[in-house]
Order: sequence, then C-alpha cells, then structure tokens
Amino acid sequence: MRIGFWAVGALVFGAFIAHFVLEDKGYVLITLRGYVVEMSVPGLVVLLVAVYFLVRFAVGVWHAPAQLGTKLAQRRSRASGTRLTRGLMELTEGNWARGERLLTRSISGGDAPLVNYLMAARAAQKQGAVDRRNDWLKLAFEELPDAEAAILVTQAELQIDNQEHEAALASLRRLNEKQPNNSIGIGLLARVYQLMDDRAGLLELLPKLGTAQLDPKLKESLAASALEAAAETADFSLEQLNAHWSALATPLQQSPRLQAWRARQLNILGDGARAESEVRKALKRSWQPDLVEVYGEIETAQQSKQLKQAEAWLKDHADDSGLLLTAARLCIARELWGKARSYLETSLAIKPDPGAYAIYGKLLSQMGETEAAANAYRRGLSLVSHTELDMPALNPPRFEAD
Repeated sequence: MRIGFWAVGALVFGAFIAHFVLEDKGYVLITLRGYVVEMSVPGLVVLLVAVYFLVRFAVGVWHAPAQLGTKLAQRRSRASGTRLTRGLMELTEGNWARGERLLTRSISGGDAPLVNYLMAARAAQKQGAVDRRNDWLKLAFEELPDAEAAILVTQAELQIDNQEHEAALASLRRLNEKQPNNSIGIGLLARVYQLMDDRAGLLELLPKLGTAQLDPKLKESLAASALEAAAETADFSLEQLNAHWSALATPLQQSPRLQAWRARQLNILGDGARAESEVRKALKRSWQPDLVEVYGEIETAQQSKQLKQAEAWLKDHADDSGLLLTAARLCIARELWGKARSYLETSLAIKPDPGAYAIYGKLLSQMGETEAAANAYRRGLSLVSHTELDMPALNPPRFEAD
C-alpha cells in the first residue's frame, strides 16, 4: 500500500515537472577541483534519485546481518516460549519427565531462564532425581546470581517437601543473611522449626512471625507453640511475658487463642487482676469462646465482682454453654455449691463436654452424692472414648439460693 502510494506520487510529481521542463530543459554546470560537469536539469534530477537509491541499497546491505540476527533471535525466542508453555502444561498434567525435557530445551534463547531452571528442578524432584534437581539449581545459581533469593526459596521448598529439614534450614539461613525480612523465607523457616520441633528457634523468630506468608491459623499455632516454650522455662517472669507479648505483631496480639494464653500466664504469675481486666475488655470488643472459658479460671481478690460480670453476660448469652461453665467455676470458687450445680447442669444440657462433666463430678463428690458423681465421670469418659453409655438423664436445671 505504501509503495503504491509513493509510486503514484512519483508519477504525479514527474508529470508536473515535465510540464515545465520539456520546452526548456535548463542547464547545469558544476566545477570541482578543475573538473567540469555539464548536464540538463532533468539529468541532474535523475542522477540525484539514482544516488539516493544507491545509498539506501548500500545501507540496507550494511545492516542486513544485524537484522537477520535479530529475526533469528526473535524466532528462537518464540520457539523457546512455545516449549516453555508446553513444558508447564506437561507439569500440570503430571508428565514430569516430558515436562522437564521441554523446559530444559527452552532455556537457550528464552526470556525467562529462571523459570525453566526452577520448574525443571521441581520436575526432577517429582521423579525422585534429587541429584539432577540439585544440578538445575546449581546452574541457576551460576547463571543468574541476581536471582539468588528466588532460587533459595525454591530450593528450601523442595528440601522441605523432600523432608530434608537440615538442608532446608541451611538454605533459609543463607537467605536470611541476604534478605532478613523476606516474608516467604520467614514463613518457610517457621515451618522448618515446627517440623524439627525447635520451639526455641520459633521463639527467636517470634518478632518476625507476623510478616511471614503463612495461613493465619498456622501462624497463630506457631506463635502459641513458641510462647508455650518460653513459659516452660524455670525463670519465666512477668517481664519476659510482657517482652514476648510486645514482640508479637498486632494481628497476633488480637488472636483470642493467644489472648487466652496470656491471661492464663498472667494468672499463674500472680497478676490475676490484670488478666481479668484484659479479658473483660477483649470480650466487650468481641465475644470469643476462648476468652469466655479463661475468664472462669482467673483468680482475683474480687471474685464476687467476676461472678456478677459473668451473670450480667448471661442476660445476653443465656444459651452459651461456655459462659454457663465459667459462671459455675466462679460459683465453686465462692463455695456456692447449689448455684454452681444449676449452671453446670444447664451447660451440660446445652452441650455435653468432658471437661464440664469432670467439674460436675467433682462438685457432686463435694456435695456427698458419690453415685451421681461416678455417673458424671463415666459420662465424661464416654465422650472422650466416643462410646455410648446407658446413663440416666440429668436433673432439669435448678437455680437455688445459697
């Protein structure tokens, strides 16, 4: 289209020029260093056009090798991209050997050799070829040193999947030296510590655990494991508890499970008043079963006030078996046996629970009802062992004045 346009333009321009020069062709005289060139104006125009096309032809010949090389490179890149796509498709279908071959064939000329190396390493491991997996990773390190972090992450993931925990730990420590705040690396390191049952390592990692790329529930579980390890040390103190708690990321501090753990530790360490205050405020923000349960375990000098608070909550949560159990605990602490029994029976009628049956049995023993206590213990045991016992029904709830 473009060539045709220029051809028509040239004809129109030639016709226009011819109209003026046919009658008088003009005269051109050029002298240069003693040489004289004489020609007509149309002759000069023809000469200039010829020189122009000659120069363009020479330039085209000069650039031809480079253009040919570019086109060949583009062709190789397209072929490499096609093999990469096919290789990835084979991997998704579980054809590890074929996928590995296609991926390695597409490394040369490819735009993303890192993907080829890492996926080839995964494919090799799927075939049980650990040495070949290591060779692909080694080549990736050698040819792409700037991608060391990504390679180390993949290497650690593969080592974890292959249960090479010590090797994975070494890879992740090397990654930590290069990028100490790598969120994927922190998450993998936490997983390795968990698999190796290294709770001391988890505790050391606790300040960074909040940034780890992990499922929130797993992250919460890892934090709980680390904190429990700290609490088991002989010299665990309020200062250490507060220091470890401060090291937690805000989302973890807002975890009901971890808040309940903190409340129990505060209570154990003699600061029940603070534990009660924190749990009460947390329940005001969000009603959580873990916190309801721990509220009944806290010991303060104002247990009457705690019981009143629990009974006030019952106005809005009358069918909450956990809150009824908490109220029963607080009644037992004040030796309000009849009221404790009523709360326990109501709780068990709503939701049978082994722990509640154990408390109920102990309470009945305290009240001298030995046979009823034995039945309660057996009922709780049947829930733990998942067996059905032919037990008499509990008496209906009753609220006695003590």
